Amino acid sequence: MTAIIRWDADLTALSSIAHGGEQLGTISLLRREKVLLPDGQLLLVPVISGNSVRGTLRRIGEELLRAELAYDGQLTLPAAHALRGGGALAKCQGPALTGARLATLRELIPQVGVFGTAAGGTIVDGCLQVGKVLPVVRELVTQIPPRRGEPARYSLYDLVQVENYARQDDLDRHGFMDRCAAPGDDAPADSRQMQFGVETLAAGTRLVSWMQLSWATPMEISFFTEVLQTFAGRGRIGGRIAAGHGQVAVTLHRQVLAGQDHPVQWRTMLAQRHSEALEALTWLT
Repeated sequence: MTAIIRWDADLTALSSIAHGGEQLGTISLLRREKVLLPDGQLLLVPVISGNSVRGTLRRIGEELLRAELAYDGQLTLPAAHALRGGGALAKCQGPALTGARLATLRELIPQVGVFGTAAGGTIVDGCLQVGKVLPVVRELVTQIPPRRGEPARYSLYDLVQVENYARQDDLDRHGFMDRCAAPGDDAPADSRQMQFGVETLAAGTRLVSWMQLSWATPMEISFFTEVLQTFAGRGRIGGRIAAGHGQVAVTLHRQVLAGQDHPVQWRTMLAQRHSEALEALTWLT
């Protein structure tokens, strides 16, 4: 049995959120999209792309699959790229990934069934759809209807800010260069400092998104449920994550839209066919 399952995601920024768009001088602006407001005004709204979120979820899924199948060091580079990065459509080195082989691969490897990939000379569609992440702001009241008891929303212009940073060049004559450079190498007399800015959404900003599996198998639903649980536990979206941006608290609301949801344990099902799954991964070349 298959089912359509939708998760509505409510996110609250615990740190400021960056998501690179255009460059204005030394300032990296937020990625923006046009939104037509009810009064006919076109507004550029910061939006985190669904592709960015999907990529984050895909990498989590690959980590879960790798931990279960223990295939470290056993895959070809194209196969590893197909699982973690979505692959690339290129001439395949073996039999085409079609027919019974494709059906078996989808049955055994939930990462492929959920996210899809390009491998074996074939584009494999996944059953996952991911929505864009929108800020809950006053200007988007028609796109994101207010909930009962919701506090007054802030304007988009109140929540966008520019954070300034400085990058230090420490190649000074009496510091790093004296300790590490080869004798006779010239060094600048003074260290240099580069200043730049990053446009962000302020901590505390509320955002919404959604994820949906369309006619997914019980194994795919179980697998993606764990992917979302891991995503919610890590709580990271957008860019500059290594610098502390993009921390979010995630609340997920699950709904069965069609079909019947039969709970299973994907790890148990995969363990029963471990060797077959490893062989199927070799077809991703």
